[in-house]
Amino acid sequence: MAAAIIISASGCGGGGEPPTPAALALQREDLVVVSRALSQVAAPVALEVAASKEAWKLIVDGLPRVIPASTAAAIAAAARSAERLPLPQPIGEAEARKLTGPGSAFAGVYRDYALLASRGWRLIDAAVGEITSGSPGGARFARANVALYIESVYDAHFTLAQVGKKLIAAYRKLGGAGVFAATLAPAQVEALAATYSEASVRLHPRVGVRLGS
Repeated sequence: MAAAIIISASGCGGGGEPPTPAALALQREDLVVVSRALSQVAAPVALEVAASKEAWKLIVDGLPRVIPASTAAAIAAAARSAERLPLPQPIGEAEARKLTGPGSAFAGVYRDYALLASRGWRLIDAAVGEITSGSPGGARFARANVALYIESVYDAHFTLAQVGKKLIAAYRKLGGAGVFAATLAPAQVEALAATYSEASVRLHPRVGVRLGS
């Protein structure tokens, strides 16, 4: 679903009729407010990404048979960082329903990232607890399902990493610097594009574990 949303963000009006002047003005306003929200959450996103990258290299191919304390601590730290990701206005689900155009898509992608990352890391952390100190049945269940949680963390960051280049494309298509003037300067857009780029937020290497492996 998130991938479909971000693909739609590459255009402003889809393949149908071009937007009316009023609709176009609203799309521009919404892109400005969502861009400001993305700037507002950049710091907690950077903290979550840093913690995720630290833990990711330890679990990219699945949880080890014997989980070291250092791995458990890195996973717990990533879970805490993900839980702290904010959903400010207008990114929250209720407020985002009123958004239009690319701004709506970017808000949805960020929200999906925050929910997937927080849920994925929380469940990975819980799986570690079951494996290290739970019942044999609980440990087996955790091992059998942890690949799903690991994949969700990868998907969350992969999707967020598409925002940067799509933001630049949307900004240009909606008029660029000549239209946005002081409300959204090119330098601000470039900074956001770098913040939400593949180089900044995508996890490497690609997830190497699948359900049942």
